[in-house]
Amino acid sequence: MTKTYQPPHSLTPTMLRLVSTISEAVGRLSVLEDEKNLRLRRANRIRTIQGSLAIEGNTLSEEQITAILEGKRVIAPPKEIQEVRNAIKAYEKFETWKPSSEKDLLKAHEILMAGLIDDAGSYRKGNVGVMNGDQVVHMAPPANRVKNLMGDLFGWLANTDATPLIASSVFHYEFEFIHPFSDGNGRMGRLWQTLILTQWNPLFANLPVESMVHEHQSEYYQAINLSTKKTDSAPFIEFMLQMILNILETSNSLATPQVAPQVTPQVSELLIALKGEMSRDDLQAALGLQDRKSFSERYLKPALNAGLIEMTIPEKPNSRLQKYRLTNKALKR
Repeated sequence: MTKTYQPPHSLTPTMLRLVSTISEAVGRLSVLEDEKNLRLRRANRIRTIQGSLAIEGNTLSEEQITAILEGKRVIAPPKEIQEVRNAIKAYEKFETWKPSSEKDLLKAHEILMAGLIDDAGSYRKGNVGVMNGDQVVHMAPPANRVKNLMGDLFGWLANTDATPLIASSVFHYEFEFIHPFSDGNGRMGRLWQTLILTQWNPLFANLPVESMVHEHQSEYYQAINLSTKKTDSAPFIEFMLQMILNILETSNSLATPQVAPQVTPQVSELLIALKGEMSRDDLQAALGLQDRKSFSERYLKPALNAGLIEMTIPEKPNSRLQKYRLTNKALKR
């Protein structure tokens, strides 16, 4: 291991602001972590698995993943079912791994990629390039350098004084740059960042950061590419910190609607846009949003849970005629 190894990353005012805001959000949510939120943890784990695998092209929904978790039969491509089963097994072992253990990382890859590739649990023996369609956007370091590069990276992680919020993002980017495995690098990088964050605060074991990354998938790859071009992982660090903050804000609003003195910026925007009775499509159009899942998780559900809006047909929540309106609580704000 090279003792002086230091992954190139600069600190920016944006990073420092995000780290401070995230730390405050973590403190608020940690206070609220009790048994009444256990039901959210299972749902968040499913969202984590769905989000991370979807980035890699897996098409299974949260409902299908839930069915697999419950041992039910699901009709889907065998490879995608295998990916989900592997991810479920990996997250069952999640809390037994140490972020600074290279052995644990190899074991995690073996579980995640079992039955999908021949060299699961081993570093690649050949050279690889990262593709965007037919274009090579990144040529990873030669295979004969992978072992040393990963040793340097783990050595840095074990000794760095950087806050885990930044250290985890640096590790994630450097991992993707090295691309140590023949396949599964994306899901492993995201898994290991979550593991680093979980060692800092157990709250992160149940926060579906991966689902937020999936919603901003193109920006995720743009941040990686920009960091590579700059030889500085700052753009990627800023991106990941923003994703972490986004999911914390969402989780805070879902977990404590009855006690939160302030609503999130997204809920505020929804309340301003809601005039009379409006359908979901009308609301999304008024807000200029296209992603239905993001709208539901960051705008609609938090507003409903906070009692600030209500359904016009509450007995049929999925009705095509469903509309939403402000409640008296919202009107008194």
